[in-house]
Amino acid sequence: MARAAVGPGALSAADWQAIRFTIWQAFLSAVFSVGLAIPVARALARRSFPGRGLLISLLGAPFLLPVLVAVLGILTIFGRGGLLNSGLAALGLPPFSIYGLHGVVLAHVFFNLPLAVRLILQGWQSIPAERVRLARSLRAPQFRVLEWPMLREVVPGALVLIFLVCLTSFAVAITLGGGPRATTLELAIYQAVLFDFDLARAARLALVQYGLCAVAAGVAGLIARPASFGAGLGRSIALGGGSRLFDGVAIGLMAVFLLLPLGAVLVRGAMGLSSLPATVWASALVSVTVALGAVAMVLLIAVPMALLGGRIGRGLALAVPLASSSLVLGAGAFLLLRGLVRPQDAALGVTMVANTLMALPFALRILSPAADQARAEYDRLAAALRLPILARLWIVYLPRMRRQIGFAAGLTAAMAMGDLGAIVFFAAEGQATLPLLMQRLLGAYRTEAAAGVGLVLVILSFGLFWLFDQWGRGNAAT
Repeated sequence: MARAAVGPGALSAADWQAIRFTIWQAFLSAVFSVGLAIPVARALARRSFPGRGLLISLLGAPFLLPVLVAVLGILTIFGRGGLLNSGLAALGLPPFSIYGLHGVVLAHVFFNLPLAVRLILQGWQSIPAERVRLARSLRAPQFRVLEWPMLREVVPGALVLIFLVCLTSFAVAITLGGGPRATTLELAIYQAVLFDFDLARAARLALVQYGLCAVAAGVAGLIARPASFGAGLGRSIALGGGSRLFDGVAIGLMAVFLLLPLGAVLVRGAMGLSSLPATVWASALVSVTVALGAVAMVLLIAVPMALLGGRIGRGLALAVPLASSSLVLGAGAFLLLRGLVRPQDAALGVTMVANTLMALPFALRILSPAADQARAEYDRLAAALRLPILARLWIVYLPRMRRQIGFAAGLTAAMAMGDLGAIVFFAAEGQATLPLLMQRLLGAYRTEAAAGVGLVLVILSFGLFWLFDQWGRGNAAT
């Protein structure tokens, strides 16, 4: 990628416009996601009500939902013929356009608000119960002495994580972008490769994206400050206080904002099943093949890496993919393989590798704690029994990591099923994955058929996740 960027020419005015738009939309998306998440997370930390656990569990649904499917649900609510515009028309008000900067930000908030809520809620739940009781007994201002230090520690990391995710977003931009003035770096790279065949420009833009991600991560490290609560007994306590009405409104608005598009996906998808194109099942087979291949490669890499416990290797595996995207990885592979093989011959392999690299950080975060615990508890005993490496892996480690392995495999499968990235550079007509087929149908304004394909994609994605997760839970050693 770096070698290809050394071609003639510099960044054009359109490139600088794409860079400015990318930074601005990612900044706005991160600020709105985290800003809205703070009152919601605080309300969930202060209140106990029926269905609270289910609501917190549902916060993971947008993360597992394929991006294009979720975008289709958002269009059903906020699009030209959506529920919002139908209501505005009934009131005699002008219509709302979802396309452009505000549409991209709205979609990113839909995806990342639940993630921000989970991250910040964990921060509130990490405040030791002893500190809460002490603040109450001293009648100290609870927000200033407990909550503000926690937010100062948690919020910068959440902001940068969401900024990075939005910086490398492709499917949202290609669907909801509003022309040249609403083009992201990812979309500009895609256009430079497939439409202009300007590979040097694509490589330069990709390097700019890497640089932006590196700067964002560095800024987060400078801003974050430790909360320094000290040690507790590992218990948390509901904070209480505050306005019940305000907390109820915050939780209710978030639930409506998340559940309406999710419900629209199911309803509209069921209506579109009769319009499914003939190629949907071939695309489903391609998607499942890519997902299973990515799962196999992730586990072959992540399980040994987690057991070896090397901080440098883990750090690289966590940092490098988060600074990139499957589309940029696909563009790099396209540059490397150009002239060596036909693109369609490398389509499945490159897509599997790109999804493997993107899922690897999440798999390592899931597997590493369980691997560290298993090694700490059984390494000395296994060494005393002189168990060979393979026997130690099969008898000792894998049974105690089975639950985490199943969850990591299911998450990888769901992410790979919904990815629209590397495949766009390589797929021939009969090699489209379900997300690529959806994108083509949306581009041809066949929204009903796209909704039906989206429902098939959702069923397969959640089905693979459930199968792997249930396998991990079954007979897992504790």
